[in-house]
Amino acid sequence: MAQDATVPKLNFEYWLDKAIEWGQATTSESQKDVCLHLPQLQEFLHQLYETIKHLGPTVAIQQFPLIGQLLGRLCWNPFVIGYDESQKTLMWCLCCLYSSEPQNAVELKANSWIQATILLIFQSLLCHLLSSSKWESNEAETSTFISALGYTSADYYCHLVKNMVVSLVTELRENQCNGLNIQESISASRVNAVSIFCVPLITLPDLIPLLETLLLYHGGSSKEILSSEFLEAVNEAFLKKKISLPESAVFSLWLRHLPSLEKATLHLLDKLFSIQLNSLEEVARVIKDSLLPQAASHPAIFRIVNEIFKNALMETDGTPEVMTIIQVFTQLFLEAYQNENKQYKFPLKAYFPYHHQPLVRSLARRPFELPTTYWSQHVKHISDMLKAIVEDTNVSSLTDLFEIWFLVACFGEWLDIAAEQLLKAAVEPNPVLWLLAFYYCPKNENQERTETMVEAQAVYNHLMTLFSCTDPSLKDLEAVVHRVTGVEQCCNQQLTTYLLTNFLLFSSGGHKIAQECIYHITEITDTSKEVYNLLIRTAYRFNHTGEENQRTVKLINELLQKFTLKV
Repeated sequence: MAQDATVPKLNFEYWLDKAIEWGQATTSESQKDVCLHLPQLQEFLHQLYETIKHLGPTVAIQQFPLIGQLLGRLCWNPFVIGYDESQKTLMWCLCCLYSSEPQNAVELKANSWIQATILLIFQSLLCHLLSSSKWESNEAETSTFISALGYTSADYYCHLVKNMVVSLVTELRENQCNGLNIQESISASRVNAVSIFCVPLITLPDLIPLLETLLLYHGGSSKEILSSEFLEAVNEAFLKKKISLPESAVFSLWLRHLPSLEKATLHLLDKLFSIQLNSLEEVARVIKDSLLPQAASHPAIFRIVNEIFKNALMETDGTPEVMTIIQVFTQLFLEAYQNENKQYKFPLKAYFPYHHQPLVRSLARRPFELPTTYWSQHVKHISDMLKAIVEDTNVSSLTDLFEIWFLVACFGEWLDIAAEQLLKAAVEPNPVLWLLAFYYCPKNENQERTETMVEAQAVYNHLMTLFSCTDPSLKDLEAVVHRVTGVEQCCNQQLTTYLLTNFLLFSSGGHKIAQECIYHITEITDTSKEVYNLLIRTAYRFNHTGEENQRTVKLINELLQKFTLKV
């Protein structure tokens, strides 16, 4: 064994002999002897740590071939690891032997042994915590040890893990503050090792400060220094609400570990699909509770979540439920974005880098930010810009067209406002009809969108002849109903249903036949989901824009009560 001025060979062997003699300190004599030697042991471990921390795992093992046996035996001794200073120093010594990127068989073997050893430390600590009544019943055997540490029994069990966590947190934070002091900085390998060692105790409440510190810790390495096992375990515990973390820690987790962000987004979708969408207030509560809209204030998170939503929409063939969820998420994202400190706020272009920015800015305006008298003008402005992009420029592929369509669909609140304004004759019809025709039929192959526009114009003209009628009958709407039930083109059917439902909600006489008409349509066509989602979106919009339309609100609530049983 190499001689060292700080850790003499004789001293090293002395403590190894002591560790063998103590075993697991199961007798009263061995427990007393451990307590007697704890201060000197702590001094020795500190010297050992200072010696090996700059050597690297392979060199450290070469200079001290018995170091594994010594540290392992000490970790087996609950009276050694019960002393918080020993816990910290033992962990740092083990971390010095851990390699985040093992280069040889020695380092691979050392890594495997270290992980098992640190797991043992935590298991021993838990044994102390979970079996306190057992230890208290043997007070005669443990009182000498506990009193030597300056604790009562109750204090000891309560603060055992907490003290170790405080020590580690202090070490990490001091290192973060002094990150430029390379000689004293903690190596990435050791931080990685600590993150692995936390995995068995992720859900322990006292560990939360350490989890937060690790998640917010950034060393000088360009690579991720926290273990993927740790990041996955924290994310899993957070999603299952087994732990509660500060928002900053959660956001940092998702920024530094893409699989966790993807899993959180899919977890949110699964949760939303599993609940009855009786109201969008409930949907909004679940989405907000996920912290994803708030985290999406960072453009990298927003773009990834948006991409997952886009794929979910395509995989479900454009189901109205998914589209409604995406629209609510977008509204909540905008709310969080607008609440961001201006000093740290990213421009909208960072979230939608490949889109026409004037269109993005217009779509991102929330309705309540504008006077209602300006809504019709704003809708026309959106439609004119969109038409210029789609028809007056060269959209190179169907992929480009889909990206434009998806952007508009995310801000679908303006589409619903456009339809309402159209049927109230508060806006020039042609731009709004084109906007709706594009939404329901974005492709114009074989003049499909042109035909949809003609169809929408005919439906609109017929509905407007009845808009002021105070006592319309279902027979008066027969021609429009026939267009819903008789057309072969799906997009035409959906757009006609959309216009008809809006007519029933906002015309003076449509309320009287709304239930009968909607029931008739949804019984013989597959449009119930479209109608239901329009109703809950309209109710949600009224609640958030402050519109006062009590008759319409009452009708929507009555319709939703009936639809809840069917959808």
